[in-house]
Amino acid sequence: MIGNLDYSILQIIWWIIASVVGSLFLFLNFVQGGQTLLFTVPKGEEEKTLIINSLGRKWELTFTTLVLFGGALFAAFPKFYATSFGGAYWVWMLILFTFIIQAVSYEYRKKECNFLGAGTYEAFLFINGSIGILLIGTAVGTFFTGSSFSLNDYNQVTWQTPYRGLEAARNFFNLSMGLFLVFNARVLGAMYLVNNIDHKPLTDRCRKSAWISFLWSLPFLGYVLVNLLSMTGYAVNPESGEVFLQKGKYLQNLFACPAPGLFLFGGLILVIYGVTLTCFKGKNNGIWFGGVGTVLVGLAVFFLAGFNNTAFYPSSYALQSSLTIYNASSSHYTLTAMTYVALGIPFVLAYIAYVWKQMNNKQLTIAELREEDELY
Repeated sequence: MIGNLDYSILQIIWWIIASVVGSLFLFLNFVQGGQTLLFTVPKGEEEKTLIINSLGRKWELTFTTLVLFGGALFAAFPKFYATSFGGAYWVWMLILFTFIIQAVSYEYRKKECNFLGAGTYEAFLFINGSIGILLIGTAVGTFFTGSSFSLNDYNQVTWQTPYRGLEAARNFFNLSMGLFLVFNARVLGAMYLVNNIDHKPLTDRCRKSAWISFLWSLPFLGYVLVNLLSMTGYAVNPESGEVFLQKGKYLQNLFACPAPGLFLFGGLILVIYGVTLTCFKGKNNGIWFGGVGTVLVGLAVFFLAGFNNTAFYPSSYALQSSLTIYNASSSHYTLTAMTYVALGIPFVLAYIAYVWKQMNNKQLTIAELREEDELY
C-alpha cells in the first residue's frame, strides 16, 4: 500500500514525477520554438498566420504543463519552491512575464481595434520563445553550478546578489544550457510545423530551418556535456546530511545509476533520428522521435541533479544551505496523499493524447484558414 511506503521512497517517487512533468514541458516547447521562426520562415502574411494558428492550437498545453510543474514542485518540495521563488524572484518573474505576453498575443493579435498592431504581438511571441526559454535553461543550469543564497535556522532565504537569479546568465555553462534549449525548441517547432501544416513551400523552409537550428545547438550541447561530466559537483553525505564538493560528481552519478546515461544517449540518438527523417528523408513524423528524445534528455538532466546523494539546488555561497530531495520535501503524510491523487495522471495523459489526435486528424491549410471566422 502507498501509505506504508518509506518516506525516502516517496521522496524519490515525487522527484521522478516532477522530472517527468518538467521533461514533458521541454518537449512542448516546440510551441515556443515555432514562435521564433515567425520572422525568418514564412513568406507573406498568410504563411505567418498559418504558423501562428498551427501553434495557437497547442500553446495552452505548454502553459498548463509549466503551471503543473511549478505546482508539483510547490507541493512536493516546498523548501525549494520557497528558496528559489523567494530569492531568485527576478528570473522567475521574467519567465512568467514572457508566458503572460504569449497568452495575450494569441488572444489579441487578430482582434479588432488592436492599436498595438499584429507585429507587436508577434514580437511578444518571439520574446517568449527566445528569452523565456533561455532564462528557463539558465535556471536549470544552476542545479549543477549552484546559486548564491543562504538559509537561516527558520529557512528564511538571503540572496547574496542584487540580481535575484539573473546572475546565473553570467555563467557560460548556464547560458549554454539555455541556448541549447532555445535551439532545440526551434528544431522541435520546425518539425512540428512540417507535421501539422499542408503547404509545401512553407514546410520545405521549415525542414531547412530545423537543420540549421540543430547545427547551432551542437556547440552549446557539447559544452554542456563536456563540463557536466568533468565539473565538481555538490555531493551529500548520506549519514550526516553534510554537503561537500566532489570532483567528477555527475560522472560518478552516471556510473552509479545507468538510467540517466541510457536516457541521455538514447534521447540524443532519437533527436538526431528525428532531424534526419525531417530534413533528409522528407518525412513528416520526425517531431515524435525528437519529442521523445527531448523528454529522455530532460529526465537524464533531472536525475543527475537529484539522485545518488546529490544536492539538486546547491548553494555556492553556503554549502550547508543546499537543498536535496530529502531535506526539501513535504511531510510523509502530504507525499502519501499526493501519491494517491497522482494515480489519476495516466488517465489525464490518455485524454490529452486522444484530444491531440482529434485536433491533428488532418493538416492545416491556408484554404481552411480562409474559411475560419476567428483566427489567432
